[in-house]
Amino acid sequence: MAVKNKKDNKKTKETEEVNEAKTEVNETTEAEESKKEPTAEEKFNELNNRFLRLYAEFENYRKRTNKERLDLITNANADLLKDLVPVIDDFERAIANNETSEDINGIKEGFSLIYNKYTGLLQSKGLKAMEAKGAAFDPEIHEAIANMPTEEKEMKGKVIDDVEKGYFLNDKVLRFAKVVVGQ
Repeated sequence: MAVKNKKDNKKTKETEEVNEAKTEVNETTEAEESKKEPTAEEKFNELNNRFLRLYAEFENYRKRTNKERLDLITNANADLLKDLVPVIDDFERAIANNETSEDINGIKEGFSLIYNKYTGLLQSKGLKAMEAKGAAFDPEIHEAIANMPTEEKEMKGKVIDDVEKGYFLNDKVLRFAKVVVGQ
């Protein structure tokens, strides 16, 4: 009988263990089901939280790009100005040297060198002078300040004189050429 009791106890223990395992499985399944089906308020809170985070991220992006754009605008000419500073230094040296110099040809040559350096620098940045004299008048790039009668028929409607030179910056008109047109 003692052997039978031991067997019954063993079966009872096994049954209890199976029942405990079933209970644990049922509890886990219930917990998973409650996680699978959030309430409407939880859904609302989650979506609202996602929206607020997305909105904050967008605001940070907008502020950052505005700051970068402002920095770009304020420092846009820094490169050009940095390149122009040596030309100013050349002018200062020329002015100081010209006060004591009596060599007119040397002064002319010095200013010619500075002019060539300055125009070369501007050309490297995309500035190009217009060639207007002798060309047909084009109101897109020329500004007529006077009309002058001409004896030559081929000069009618063409530019006779450049009063003020025009310039292109990267093939876009920076300054219109002020010209005298033949009639």
